[in-house]
Amino acid sequence: MTRPYAPGYRIPTDLLLKAYASGVFPMAESASEPEVFWVRPETRGIIPLDDFHVPKSLRKVIRQARFDVRVDTDFPGVIDACAEERDDRQTTWINAPIREAYIKLFGLGHCHSVEAWRQGKLVGGLYGVRLGRAFFGESMFSRETDASKVCLAYLVERLRDRGFVLLDTQFTTEHLKRFGAVDVPRARYEKLLEKALKGEARFSP
Repeated sequence: MTRPYAPGYRIPTDLLLKAYASGVFPMAESASEPEVFWVRPETRGIIPLDDFHVPKSLRKVIRQARFDVRVDTDFPGVIDACAEERDDRQTTWINAPIREAYIKLFGLGHCHSVEAWRQGKLVGGLYGVRLGRAFFGESMFSRETDASKVCLAYLVERLRDRGFVLLDTQFTTEHLKRFGAVDVPRARYEKLLEKALKGEARFSP
C-alpha cells in the first residue's frame, strides 16, 4: 500500500520515526522526482539475527581483513553512494527529500552507516535507521567485490552484541536470501516490530 507525499515537501524527522514505528517507510519513484510515497508492504523482508548465514568465501575475506570497517564516519558519503547510478540500475529511490531527512536522522542518532574503506577510499557500505531494538536497513553499495557483504556481516555481529532483536530489510532479494533473509506476513512483522520497540539498544559508540 502506498500513499503519495506532497511534491518537494521536506519530511519531518518526527513523522519519519513515527512511520517506522508503524511499519511504514518512504520511497521515491526516482532520484530526480520531488515526490515521496509511503510504503507498507503486505510481506516484509527480515534477516533473523540468529539465522544469519555467512558464506564460506565471505568468511575468508573477513579473515583476510581486506577492508577497514568503520561506523558513522561518512554517513553522507554512504547515502550518496547508494543513490549513484550504475550499469545495472539507471535510477534509484533515494531523492533529495529522503537524503535530507536521513542525514537529519543521523544527526539525531537514529541513523547509522557501516562503511568499508580500502587505501583511504570508501568502497562499500550500508545505512539504516535505529529505533528501539530494531534496525531498518535502507540501502547498500559496493565499489569493490565483497565490500557491502563484509559490512552486512559486521552489522549483524554488532546488532547481536548490542541487544537488537529485529533486522528489517524491507524486501528480500536473491542476494539477501543467501544470508538468511526471509519474507514474513505483515501481521507477523508488526508483532516482531512491537516487541522490538520495547526497550532500547545502542548502536554506537
